[in-house]
Amino acid sequence: MTPDDIKTALKQVKYPGFSRDIVSFGLVRSAVLDGDIAKVSLALTTSDPKVPLHIKQEVDKCLRALPGVKSTVIDVAVAQAPRPSSAPGGNLGGNAAAPKTIKYAVAIASGKGGVGKSTFAVNLACALSQLLTAQGRPGRVGLMDCDIYGPSVPLMIGLDGRPQVEGDNLLPMEKHGVKVMSMGFLVDDNTPVVWRGPMIMKTIQQFVQNVKWGELDILLVDLPPGTGDAQLSLVQTLPLDGAVLVTTPQPAATNVARKGGLMFQKVNVPLLGVAENMSYFLDPAGEKHPIFGEGGGRKTADSLATVLLGQVPLIPEIRAGGDAGKPIVVSSPESPAAVIFREIGDAILLQLSKKGVPSAT
Repeated sequence: MTPDDIKTALKQVKYPGFSRDIVSFGLVRSAVLDGDIAKVSLALTTSDPKVPLHIKQEVDKCLRALPGVKSTVIDVAVAQAPRPSSAPGGNLGGNAAAPKTIKYAVAIASGKGGVGKSTFAVNLACALSQLLTAQGRPGRVGLMDCDIYGPSVPLMIGLDGRPQVEGDNLLPMEKHGVKVMSMGFLVDDNTPVVWRGPMIMKTIQQFVQNVKWGELDILLVDLPPGTGDAQLSLVQTLPLDGAVLVTTPQPAATNVARKGGLMFQKVNVPLLGVAENMSYFLDPAGEKHPIFGEGGGRKTADSLATVLLGQVPLIPEIRAGGDAGKPIVVSSPESPAAVIFREIGDAILLQLSKKGVPSAT
């Protein structure tokens, strides 16, 4: 039995909370069969003491099922995940720390596509910029579009062109008081992104480490839906201070959103709350119509022991604003939807203010 044979077998062992295996994540450093003893060396970075133990047990079980293996020797080298001293939790792997100029990083995530996550992220970023600008802190919000395969943030926030380069760093583009970096700035509109995991990881690392973000109170990270390469790459690269889950009310969305929330909990990223998007259609008379059902966001929040941050209505103006590059928070700042986005932003700032980010209230 060759080392490659052993590694192939180890692909059955999944990293806790993810659908991918420890081999594809690069955790297996060596594998060899010495007589009837299978010897494997693993290396991972985590602040959760339960993760190495779980992986070691699963590897042992996998190896003992192989023909000719009577015993195992499994060496697990564990490095502590680096995080700023003021930030709780830990990350999954890697050895990169967040730029010191970024005070807090918050992921905007969803379990599935089609829930309006990027539209939500853009409007939330603009709302946070308005809240902090009112305090005399303009330009302190960043938005990192990590939806590698379908970057829509540039369109929704009204930016195009290419970012400038300063030395080895890219300069984020800026609109509505928000600093933005997106894959959409770097590829042609007619060029599909067909990448495997390592290329995604490298891009996200560059967005974190080779973009001159400047001084930020908060960096929002718009993730693609699911729990795949981009999510893993992010928690490996950028220590997150929290995550916001975006869902629509119906079970088809909330059931998957809950799984996304559990993923963040498994990698020690605190949930700041759940935002329910397209909660109800608001007709011109101001009457609410729950087109996608009711109560899903609150049920998801309750199941994850977090809070419901707010309910964003389904109105044409939000969609139109995204298509035109004029988020409703900017084009109609006094509209009911804009007020809700600022309330959600204020709720997030209030949670982070316990660690030093100023609240807008």
